Amino acid sequence: MTQNSAKNETIKVAVIGASGYTGAELARLLASHPRAELSIATASGERAGQKISDLFPSLRGVCDVVCEEYSAEKIANECDFVFIALGHGKAMEIAPDLIKSEIKICDLGADFRLRDAAQYKQWYKLDHGASELLAQSVYGLPELHRAKIKGAQLVANPGCYVTSGVLALMPFMAADAIKPHSIIIDAASGTSGAGRSSFSIDFHFAEVHDNFKAYGVAGHRHTPEIEQTLTDACVDPNDPDRQARVCFTPHLLPIARGLLSTCYAAPFGELSREHTTEKAHAILRDYYADEPFVRVLPSGQYPQIKSVVGSNFCDIGVAVDARTERVIVISALDNLLKGASGQAIQNMNLMCGFEETDGLKSAALFP
Repeated sequence: MTQNSAKNETIKVAVIGASGYTGAELARLLASHPRAELSIATASGERAGQKISDLFPSLRGVCDVVCEEYSAEKIANECDFVFIALGHGKAMEIAPDLIKSEIKICDLGADFRLRDAAQYKQWYKLDHGASELLAQSVYGLPELHRAKIKGAQLVANPGCYVTSGVLALMPFMAADAIKPHSIIIDAASGTSGAGRSSFSIDFHFAEVHDNFKAYGVAGHRHTPEIEQTLTDACVDPNDPDRQARVCFTPHLLPIARGLLSTCYAAPFGELSREHTTEKAHAILRDYYADEPFVRVLPSGQYPQIKSVVGSNFCDIGVAVDARTERVIVISALDNLLKGASGQAIQNMNLMCGFEETDGLKSAALFP
């Protein structure tokens, strides 16, 4: 491993799984990062030996690193930081060797997000092969665990649905302002959320175009991650009455990228006595006052995907329906940026002592 991370120099970064959507986004973001350089990009099979810009023509002249087969030894000797951009079940196979080399790791998959190995097996149908690392893994939501992320060697990057729903509801959990067992999240994501390697008929153009559908009903794998993170944010995570219980339904949008969540919960405490949007808005505004990538919209305005795609921002709006006694919180983000690679860069910045916003200051693409 190089020693640049301790100096005011550029660090060397590896992306394991560079041929996927999140890998390509990492390459794009690193190309303009002031303190980090993509040194090694790995891909398997016929993709090894090709430039990443051959796999993603949008990167021509921006990032022309040649993809190579994975080598833990080479990465440990040449890099300061590793992103693992692979599907679930893969990171737990390679992380233990990388951890021994003292290299810093951000895993964009699900292997280190849940603290309970039994819960991982329940939802992902796999035995956890590196359960000894779960205790040292830090959940990479900067708005909740910033201090821990700064001192971590292994960070688990949150899922896109989780980031959207949790950022919407976390301030109300922290303020003890909603009933934790009343939470409903309806979320809709673009097709890139399924990854580049999914060839299921469900994601063919003819199936997605002019269509909108729910999937993973009453059993999506992100559900326990949402509940774990919202519980972490509450005033007393050990109190069963304050632990989150979520009804989560994801939907597939006929667009490439972007995610919008509409979250519902019954008000509690002071918010239940003062059923006003102004009170709910104040809770959001105060909680995120100093956050660089969460934008609380003015009262009466609500997020839209067009305003965040291509950026690392999460936009949030809120209303209180006094008639039905429901708090309605809406959030929008780019599922490949704040929902994946952008947030991973944000975590790298924190782990390496950089400015948190380095490489992430671009505005959304519009129109």
